[in-house]
Amino acid sequence: MGLLTRTKETAPCTVTVSHRFDELSAHVKFENGAVVYPGDSVLVQGPEIMAPYGEVIEEKRTAIITRASKLEQLWTRATGDFEFMELCEFSFSDEVMA
Repeated sequence: MGLLTRTKETAPCTVTVSHRFDELSAHVKFENGAVVYPGDSVLVQGPEIMAPYGEVIEEKRTAIITRASKLEQLWTRATGDFEFMELCEFSFSDEVMA
């Protein structure tokens, strides 16, 4: 893989969508052991999965993993900590604001 070259690969995956009182989540598990690295992107093929309230739905799909170029990987690693810190610039309080 070159400094500016992106590559694509396909991977079979299982998508699990939970829409329950105690959990609202979506997870993708790659069946071939593929790993996603900083800067990579994943596009799961197929229609949107909507789980009715109270249910968990699991579907087999195919995902397209676009691998970041070496330059994108370096940039993501270099700037990722700053983006994470933006998420930390808030707090929760049980005090009522006047």
